Amino acid sequence: MDGSGIPAELDCDVAVIGAGVGGFAAALAVLRRGLRVVLTEETDWIGGQLTSQAVPPDEHPWIEQFGCTASYRAFREQVRDYYRRWYPLTTAARLRRDLNPGVGSVSKLAHEPRVSLAVLEALLAPYRASAMLTVLVRHRPVGGSVDNDRVEAVVLADEETGSQRVVHADYFIDATECGDLLELLEIEHVSGSESREQTGEPHGDDAPRPQNIQAFTLCFALDHLAGADLTIDRPESFDYWKSYRSPIWPGPVLGLDAPDPRTLLPRTHTFVPNPPSRHVITDQSEDPDDVDLWTYRRVLARESFEDGSLASDVTMVNWPMSDYWGGSLLTVEPDLRRQQVEAARQMSLSLLFWLQTEAPRPDGGTGWPGLRLRPDITGSTDGFAKAPYIRESRRIAALYTVVEQDLSYDVRGEAGAVVYPDRVGVGSYRIDLHPSTGGDTYIDIASCPFQIPLRSLIPVRVRNLLAGAKNIGTTHITNGCYRMHPTEWNIGEVAGSVAAYCLQNSVGPVQAVTSPSLLGAFQQELAGAGVELEWPKVHGY
Repeated sequence: MDGSGIPAELDCDVAVIGAGVGGFAAALAVLRRGLRVVLTEETDWIGGQLTSQAVPPDEHPWIEQFGCTASYRAFREQVRDYYRRWYPLTTAARLRRDLNPGVGSVSKLAHEPRVSLAVLEALLAPYRASAMLTVLVRHRPVGGSVDNDRVEAVVLADEETGSQRVVHADYFIDATECGDLLELLEIEHVSGSESREQTGEPHGDDAPRPQNIQAFTLCFALDHLAGADLTIDRPESFDYWKSYRSPIWPGPVLGLDAPDPRTLLPRTHTFVPNPPSRHVITDQSEDPDDVDLWTYRRVLARESFEDGSLASDVTMVNWPMSDYWGGSLLTVEPDLRRQQVEAARQMSLSLLFWLQTEAPRPDGGTGWPGLRLRPDITGSTDGFAKAPYIRESRRIAALYTVVEQDLSYDVRGEAGAVVYPDRVGVGSYRIDLHPSTGGDTYIDIASCPFQIPLRSLIPVRVRNLLAGAKNIGTTHITNGCYRMHPTEWNIGEVAGSVAAYCLQNSVGPVQAVTSPSLLGAFQQELAGAGVELEWPKVHGY
């Protein structure tokens, strides 16, 4: 031990490497089946997109009725209960069954990262108390060993002390944000964009480009104090970003104009802090409704709380203008990652400075100097998210890879997405790709509500590792609709469930998916736990 009380070597039934949305769901699924778990996380907050990345949940139009697992729905309701119990909501807001604290247009449940964290921690608390769960925060995977196509151990670096720990387990789930175990353990995988020749996808690339990765974003939290001057120091890279131009962008990146993702025509956004209440659309399939940047990802709306409770709304900045495509994070070298994150931070700081000093106001003036970073919202020292919002990961070479032809509405039409015999969940989101490091602009096309095939979680070779996040067997194109919160949760929950099922039935994942009797029993078990395996008949997406 190194003084922390945590052994240098740990043994468990299932090790979940990465505690983002998928990793959390995987760990919870294993624990609920009575097995021991080690859960690791690079930051000091579990929850990934929901917490450390500061991204309110992007969800499909029917999320309040169907289309997610029972455990994800319970999490959502516990978020609402947290606000009802602890916050001074208005009577009208408190009585709303579909309470949306931020009244944000991106989500039917736009809320603070800290509230997600509180709920997720509460869900794990009983398992920590019983010593069934060990959580290692600030631990980064740096290596491991594989023997006879089985992962024997994963080595973790303690970011606080510099010491290393080794985790041994019967099963490992790679739920890292970038699929790091795939590279560290030399497990077959792909990254970037595949060619049309490889996949047959209508929107596939002319040639494979492994380094062509979607932009990532360093999100930050803002409120506004009218009359105050809280202007930050001029960022080091401000002049660069102010003069930066790109052929895929209709003018300066530091501005209010951006391409419409669906038409690629220029579109001017509005930005006015604390606007009057208005009806917002929370159906991204019909209308992104992101023209009003303040309300788009607002997580606290004054109208939801008693008078005097909040001096300002609070909004999260994750906008087209803050997408960073100057480099990717698909490296296991921490210094290279830090360099890319700092470059994205400079871009976001430059956007904030521009908003404070040069953004046009309705009164004809420029700048909103009362804009204030909110580090208490993000749990950081500077108001930025603890971790970048990563849209695209390495992806396993899986037993089955989901391609555009499986679910594109242009291809499938009213027939709907392909029905997989090994379906283990559902998801729905447009194929939504942001600009990429290879110079591509948006790809945003309609998809049919789809299923998750179990084969897409299982590598072609390694027998005791499963994909548990955005690293499943999708392509660059289909990753664009499998990457959002409820789908990643479903993926993680299934990864944990199949690991536990295999351990408790002395079978392997390949057996579980290829044997009709084993697969049927597993699907029945999932259904009993509240995992929806099929979509009801839905229209208009």
